[in-house]
Amino acid sequence: MANDMPFDIFIIGGGINGCGIARDAAGRGLSVGLAEMNDIGGATSSASTKLFHGGLRYLEYFEFSLVRHALEERETLLRAMRHISWPMRFVLPYHKDMRFENTTPTSRLLNTVMPWMRGRRPAWLIRLGLFLYDHLGGRKILPATESMRLDGAPEGVGLNPKFKRAYEYSDCWIEDNRLVVLNARDAVAHGAKLFARTQVTSASRDADLWSVTLRDQNGHVKTIQTRVLVNAAGPWAGEVIQSAVRLNSSENVRLVRGSHIVTKRLFDHDKCYFFQGTDGRIIFAIPYETDFTLIGTTDEDHGGPNEKPVCTDTERDYLIAFINTFLADPIAADDVVWSYSGVRPLYDDGAASASAATRDYVLTVEANGPPVLNVFGGKITTYRCLAEDVLVKLADYIEMPSKWTAGKALPGGDFPVDGVAPLVDRLVEKYVFLDKKWALRLVRAYGTEAQSMLGDAGSAEDLGLQFGATLTEREVRWQMHNEFAVTAEDVVWRRTKLGLRMSKTEVDALDHWMLEEKTRAAA
Repeated sequence: MANDMPFDIFIIGGGINGCGIARDAAGRGLSVGLAEMNDIGGATSSASTKLFHGGLRYLEYFEFSLVRHALEERETLLRAMRHISWPMRFVLPYHKDMRFENTTPTSRLLNTVMPWMRGRRPAWLIRLGLFLYDHLGGRKILPATESMRLDGAPEGVGLNPKFKRAYEYSDCWIEDNRLVVLNARDAVAHGAKLFARTQVTSASRDADLWSVTLRDQNGHVKTIQTRVLVNAAGPWAGEVIQSAVRLNSSENVRLVRGSHIVTKRLFDHDKCYFFQGTDGRIIFAIPYETDFTLIGTTDEDHGGPNEKPVCTDTERDYLIAFINTFLADPIAADDVVWSYSGVRPLYDDGAASASAATRDYVLTVEANGPPVLNVFGGKITTYRCLAEDVLVKLADYIEMPSKWTAGKALPGGDFPVDGVAPLVDRLVEKYVFLDKKWALRLVRAYGTEAQSMLGDAGSAEDLGLQFGATLTEREVRWQMHNEFAVTAEDVVWRRTKLGLRMSKTEVDALDHWMLEEKTRAAA
């Protein structure tokens, strides 16, 4: 049975692009619906390298506009999500004998005009790239690039002693799944209707509206109508075009799998490493969840959107071999405590190559009747700009109020950029049972809403069941009621990463409890 009133915009896909579009559109007063067939942000958007950045390596492809766009947005985002994002310094080790495959336009040009430099990136070229990176985007908050000596410095401890020099520059960390969830929450707060764990099975034009059929995981079917349809299904965008919307289109996505491994902490500081490989690729080694190091990513073609992405042994071994060329003490497969993979959708019109340009987003509109807009590609750093660009395109079909999201805080992010430490102090003072590590985790997840979540608790026992690793019944209930969490996986591997510290028995007990709570709520 169809809804009485049609939506202005209905979005297929609850990743960062879909939820970002929903938030922006709902905040402009439009009637918005969104369907996500699994967990909100449960696919590509929770399997990133957890960075938002300008894309330093894209400068070698002469993609100055792409990099400038991302750098300009970087500080806009930092101001709007102080709890789930923060500045990070990146250390790029260098020595003059490093060799690289000639895989970029810059290296090929250099080899033509300076053939004696074949396979090298000279120090002056790296300094030039970092100078451009500092100045292309109007940097205000983040500190500039510096040269540094590694011998005798904390950043040199643990590295192969042949690395004597490095460059240190700025980018930012982001809690990717929390970013999606907070955008979804803000969309709902502005009136959007979210259908989580609900699949769009078909969509057809009916006069000047789309008629969209939804089926939830319990098998319940309903039909809604909308003036405009937005396909933001990420890796499934091509499948939506062909199977659900049934358009005759050559547009598609190329699927690329990025895998990551996590080890015990390898470096005794909070800076990230940017490592350049001889094959022309780069990887990051990032401080992760206090006690771990995150290493990634790979770049492998992926078979299909419904093929579950996993880090293969080959990818794991590639990352280990890559980082071992930089380490004083090599790591092995036994040092890997966790791995994860995500699938990035790259735009493919049948002619596009896998260059840096295809890694930006592409928006297309088919308007033979009520319009459908397809979103191809995109990345976390530019998700808010993508949403604005989507609504610019849709202004030809819907009266579109002014944009509003730049600088507007996400839920819990309404405090200064340097305000995390004072928030932690206030939390510890009010809730004397918290230690600073626990309080910091809560602030980094919930920001100013941490106090709302803890409520009137006077002791740890007031927070209910203790599931392990400081995860309590009250926090899980908060996520179930406010953040669309349904399973233990949603809680311990996406909205938090407490699965790194919890036993299988503890996670299974949490899953059982959440299932019972869901059953009781449905009764």
